[in-house]
Amino acid sequence: MKEKLFSWLENSSEIAVELETELTKRPAVSPESDGEGELDKCVFLEKWLHTHGITKLNRYDASDSRAKGGIRPNLIATINGTLNESDGCLWIMSHLDVVPPGEEKLWDNDPWTVVKKDGKPGARIIGRGVEDNQQGIVSSVLAALAFTEQGLKPLRTIKLLFAADEEVGSAYGIDWLVKNHPDLFKKNDMVLIPDGGDPDGEYIEVSEKTIIWAKFTVHGEQTHGSMPDLGNNAFLAGSDLAVKLHFGLSHKFNERDKMFDPDYSTFEPTKKEANVPNINTIPGEDVFYMDMRVLPRYSSDSVLAEIDKIKAEIEEKYRVTIDYTLPQLMQSKPTDENAPIVKNIEKAITEVYGVNPRPVGIGGGTMAAYLRNIGIDCVVWTKTQKTLHQPNEYALLDNIIGDAKVMALLALNSDK
Repeated sequence: MKEKLFSWLENSSEIAVELETELTKRPAVSPESDGEGELDKCVFLEKWLHTHGITKLNRYDASDSRAKGGIRPNLIATINGTLNESDGCLWIMSHLDVVPPGEEKLWDNDPWTVVKKDGKPGARIIGRGVEDNQQGIVSSVLAALAFTEQGLKPLRTIKLLFAADEEVGSAYGIDWLVKNHPDLFKKNDMVLIPDGGDPDGEYIEVSEKTIIWAKFTVHGEQTHGSMPDLGNNAFLAGSDLAVKLHFGLSHKFNERDKMFDPDYSTFEPTKKEANVPNINTIPGEDVFYMDMRVLPRYSSDSVLAEIDKIKAEIEEKYRVTIDYTLPQLMQSKPTDENAPIVKNIEKAITEVYGVNPRPVGIGGGTMAAYLRNIGIDCVVWTKTQKTLHQPNEYALLDNIIGDAKVMALLALNSDK
């Protein structure tokens, strides 16, 4: 059966390019980034799958008045296996949404029109979203089609999830599904999320750093630039706060873990909002943001307690008040390195790509966190050129086909 599956996949390049091209034509940018959401892309994919014989399709739409149609769609395609679903399914979860192109002058071509170029290390498909996360979408679809086109059955039932809203927090995607449709997922499911990896296909992500995004608002007292004693400089206090948080938190939470790269927790000031419009006014309010990625050994509560301590010191020093909100806080349990999904995908990767894969941790956040936290083992893996979010983003055609082979092997052999 493996030979039939691989033979079909090795001749599926035209389908891969067609699907990448059509998906890219339909921008799926979130409302937070001034987009309309994923509806057009999801509707196209649903019809395309049905036309190509994958007919067991279910939509789960989260309400979002900002998006086209007032919804954020999540699509699930099911390919029945020889085992019952109660024995556990193989989920392959990709996301529909993409980030905006950024500065279009940095692109060689229209970001929403796929260009195929031949060269080394192989044919590449260029366009926004082709790697993040359409490589995962297309590979999973090809793996499913390799079974259905030849009338073959996988061992485990395959569930392909095409989720909304991954790029800005998953509130309308996997997080919403876990909270509103928990019956979809079972403890004995195996989950592959093809949304992170390395150019050799060696890294199997089994753990994620805790993500803490914070927005700090400093309240001082506005005054003339020549009379600072009559006010309290919110910008000065905010700047000192940002520096002390960066160095203070880095010093407090300073352990290292070689599973991660970088192998330490990071506490970075990032976004800065404008304050006063003129040079000769001392601002009475200042707003900045921090992106913090914390090793799993530290609890988020311990980090927040240290933030509160540093915040209180700055408030007293500058006679200001400071409040903060958390646009995102996600602490994830790790997947056991010896879990069946890890061991099965290690074998499949070695067979397809001839490398020796190993479990790693990452600083970025993925859909896996939401499932790990309810006790479901997940791995995040793909063979990627890591061009996501860049101008002239591209995916290698060989990677799309190779990843589909790995997925097909998983569907054949994930029996424990």
